[in-house]
Formats: sequence, C-alpha cells, structure tokens
Amino acid sequence: MGGDVGVGGRDGDGIEREYRKRRKAPRGWLAYLGLMVVSCLLQISSPTGRSWERAVLLTFFAAVVVQGVLFMYRARTLMDRRGVVVRGFVIERRWAWHDVYDFRAQSLPKAPSFGRKWLVFLYDTDGRRFLLPHVDDWQLDDPPAEVDELRAVAARHRGTAWEPRPATEAHILRRTAHRKAWERAVIGALIVFVCTSLVLVVLTITTDDPPTPLLLLWVPLAAFAPIAAFLHWRCARAVAHA
Repeated sequence: MGGDVGVGGRDGDGIEREYRKRRKAPRGWLAYLGLMVVSCLLQISSPTGRSWERAVLLTFFAAVVVQGVLFMYRARTLMDRRGVVVRGFVIERRWAWHDVYDFRAQSLPKAPSFGRKWLVFLYDTDGRRFLLPHVDDWQLDDPPAEVDELRAVAARHRGTAWEPRPATEAHILRRTAHRKAWERAVIGALIVFVCTSLVLVVLTITTDDPPTPLLLLWVPLAAFAPIAAFLHWRCARAVAHA
C-alpha cells in the first residue's frame, strides 16, 4: 500500500488513506523550475520589448512556478469511510463512495525524463475523470498495483465489487475523444504560434514596426478555433460509429 494509514483505521471516522508528498521531487523537475525562474528574470531585465509583453511573460512564468510548488506541497488525496477527497492547490472536491465509478492508471510513455510516467484518475458515475494528486510514480513504486487496492477499498465501502456499466463507459469514451480533440487543437495552435514567431523574427529584422500582437496572439487564436471545431466534429462522428 502506498498511501499513509490514518488514525481512524478501517472502521473509524478518520482518514483511511492519505496520498501526499513523501519523496523528494526529481532533480530534473527542480532544474526545469529553476530554468523557468531564470528565463522569467531575464525577460524582465531585458531592455528590449514592450512593457506589456514583459508583464504577460512574467505572469505566465510566475503562474507555472506557483502552481507547481503549491501542487507539490498542498495537494493530496484522502480516503475515509465517507468517500474520496481531492485537495488541489486551490479547491477541494469530495465524492461519496456510491458516486465513484472506477480508478484507472494512465501510462505516459512520451513524458520527459523528469516528468511523471504514471498518473491515476478517479472516474465518477457520469464518466468524468479527475486526477488524484500524488497517486503517481513519483510517490508510489507501482501505481497500477495501487489502483487494484483502491478498487478493493471502494468495493468494501460500497458493499459490491466493481462491474462495468455500458452507459458510463460510453460517457468515458465520448469524453476521452473530446479531450484528445482539445489537446490536438492546442498542439495545432502551438505549431501556428511557432511559425508566426519565426515570421516575427524576420519582420523584426526587416521592418521597424512588426505586428507583434497579431502574430503572437490573434493569428494563433484564429487558427485554434477552426482546428478545434474540425477535430470535435471528427471525434463526434468517430464515437457515433464506434
């Protein structure tokens, strides 16, 4: 078992399992945060560029660093006889055991070397999924095995073993397809952003007043809308014919 056992035990009112930061973060992740901080400081101190551009970059980098630090030290997953509590870096969610459909581990083979290779999600009875903080390979030796234990805990509290529900599985399939469509639309917009950034570099050299907001903001946003619409239309057709 990877989670800490609370004082309430299995039959008490206390926490039965708690997943939190118990191990040190990988050095690669800390180095990544350090590079973000250094890049932010360089952008602020740079004499070139407009003040609004520096403000946007500062806000973005600060948000990434703060979110990462808060997730590591505040976020946690708690389980007791009433259900599951997921505490994020800002909000907290609770599910009663009868609202929990399943726990599933997801492998991330393409994650960077310093990133998480396994994540564990809670699926509710409507097919929505939610990340379980610190139920991952950074804090656990074997996340898939931990999922088996979580299913056993849920079955004990519900009084019934897990069984697949066709309606819920259909919701999961549809939500997964739309989530992938959003992810691919973002990737498409980022590709457009890279292309417009290269155009901006050329225009910065050849002209006195390049259209920076147009190239870095409005064109990628304009590209994102039709890409997202097309991908969602295609995934809806694929799910309908599945």
